[in-house]
Amino acid sequence: MLDGLFGGKWIGFEHFREMFADDRFHNALRNTMGMSSIKLVLTFLAPVAFALILNEIPFARFKKWTQTLTTLPHFLSYVIIATLTMIFLDPKGIINNILQGLGIIKQPIEFLSESSHFWTIGASLDLWQETGWGAIIYLAAITGINTEIYEAAKVDGAGRLRTIWHINLPAIKGTIMVLLILNIGSIIYGGSNFNQSYLLGNVFNRDTSYVLGYYTLDNGLLQMRYAFATAVDLFQSCVSLVLLLLANWGAKKINGSNIF
Repeated sequence: MLDGLFGGKWIGFEHFREMFADDRFHNALRNTMGMSSIKLVLTFLAPVAFALILNEIPFARFKKWTQTLTTLPHFLSYVIIATLTMIFLDPKGIINNILQGLGIIKQPIEFLSESSHFWTIGASLDLWQETGWGAIIYLAAITGINTEIYEAAKVDGAGRLRTIWHINLPAIKGTIMVLLILNIGSIIYGGSNFNQSYLLGNVFNRDTSYVLGYYTLDNGLLQMRYAFATAVDLFQSCVSLVLLLLANWGAKKINGSNIF
């Protein structure tokens, strides 16, 4: 054990030089940042909007069922989600049948065999799976607003849109900023990108589905290059720290709200 710890050859930054010279790494980094950026915009704004809409629903039972049904996808195994996705997006699946029935397309689309569709599929799955779950924390913050503020706004003639803009949004502004900072800090890891790449990726869409998580798995476990895989993960950690600090600094400068 001691020989393994202290008897190895010191190679300095050799793994990092190899990593930055590898075209597969460049492709994985581009896909990770591209997919994560799209998901950051969609899956961050959607829960906020959904929470504001749910809060305006006057029917308690309908509101409860809607929240429950939209939260359930978060707890589904990604293996199940990937299987359903492959069934629905099959050339003979329901999506192609609907599009052909509406006259939008004439020939079935090979969604998972064309690399141009992968990012859209990944973002759509995240939007479906996480919108309801992400709205919970915003709903909790909105629920804590004093009802007297709403009554005062109503007396002053404020409609629903003005109430949302001047009361609800300011009440959850701090929560929004904290979650935004944390999401920006983790953008390099990509969240569900690895699951989607591993379960839905194939040789036909590899140009857009190959992400850093899969690159690490490929080098670390499949090729048993553990030191190199550690270097890749260390790179992700360093980038994540820098992004977190920059997001925190930017939030403090712009909004005066930060996490440390």
